[in-house]
Amino acid sequence: MQIKSAEFVVSNQDVDKCPNSALPEYAFIGRSNVGKSSLINMLTSRKNLAKTSGRPGKTQLINHFLINKNWHLVDLPGYGYARVSKKAKKTFQKFITAYFEKRKQLVSAFILVDIRHKPQPIDLDFMQWMGEHQIPFSIIFTKADKLKPKAIENHVEAYKSILLESWEEVPNYFITSASKEIGKKELLSYIDEINSKFESS
Repeated sequence: MQIKSAEFVVSNQDVDKCPNSALPEYAFIGRSNVGKSSLINMLTSRKNLAKTSGRPGKTQLINHFLINKNWHLVDLPGYGYARVSKKAKKTFQKFITAYFEKRKQLVSAFILVDIRHKPQPIDLDFMQWMGEHQIPFSIIFTKADKLKPKAIENHVEAYKSILLESWEEVPNYFITSASKEIGKKELLSYIDEINSKFESS
């Protein structure tokens, strides 16, 4: 898939105000500072589609982007935000949960994790919640350019072994780097494949 157009549609905290369309939707979420905005900009070949920041917790709304006029990319707030109040955390948690529970257009979520770190309880808990609520998702390992190939392999294997303690099989996953465009083709091909099934059904 080639992304020919990517346009901002709407930002809000109210799931009921998300676009009322039948287009398939793909949501990107992860801990603060995992490289989500950079990944979205890399996938869409746009420098500033999603606002990047050195300060964790920059995304604080549900952001919808219309891609190629036929699907929505959704940029969700990070969980585990470093510099927001407890009240703000509760608000975020509430509308993230509402988004996943209510949004019928959601085809798949992508949970981003930094490949350099060992599995974090907050990520594993979130994946568990997604599994319990039967929400399809893939894992995206980010920042792969920061490690050598063997280290990438070791980190992924360590992640898989921890997941298999509570999952029957490892969820679908991708290895990416926003700066080196690693994983771009695979990720867009995956979305394209799902979209084509969606269109033919």
